[in-house]
Amino acid sequence: MPITISTKTVDREFTKKIEEISGEPLTKCMQCGTCSGLCPVEATSDVSPRKLIHMVTLGQREMVMNAKFAWLCVTCYLCELRCPRGLDIPKIIEATRQVKLRSNENFIEPFEIETVMELPQIAMVSAFRKHTA
Repeated sequence: MPITISTKTVDREFTKKIEEISGEPLTKCMQCGTCSGLCPVEATSDVSPRKLIHMVTLGQREMVMNAKFAWLCVTCYLCELRCPRGLDIPKIIEATRQVKLRSNENFIEPFEIETVMELPQIAMVSAFRKHTA
């Protein structure tokens, strides 16, 4: 059951669901920021990998679901490679995508894409898998 602390809602079930899907214990993260320092999209994103993990750990479902970082992540695995605790951060990020997709909300609508013919087919398949329910 969600608990409200000031203006933020804490959803412990959300945290458990992310841990279950990713197979990663979120308490393993010590919030050192190494993942954020290496992330190629952190500078252009609304949150960093460290902040996303922190929000998931705190059970801030709405903030995580509204963050664009999970969709911008290029899955380069630099964060996992350098994590001093060996946390598989891309699995956690993928788990947040899965939770969003399982709610049947498309991040993008396939029929709104205007440049379909300009992209290689494999890019389109990948984008549909990643961004649609």
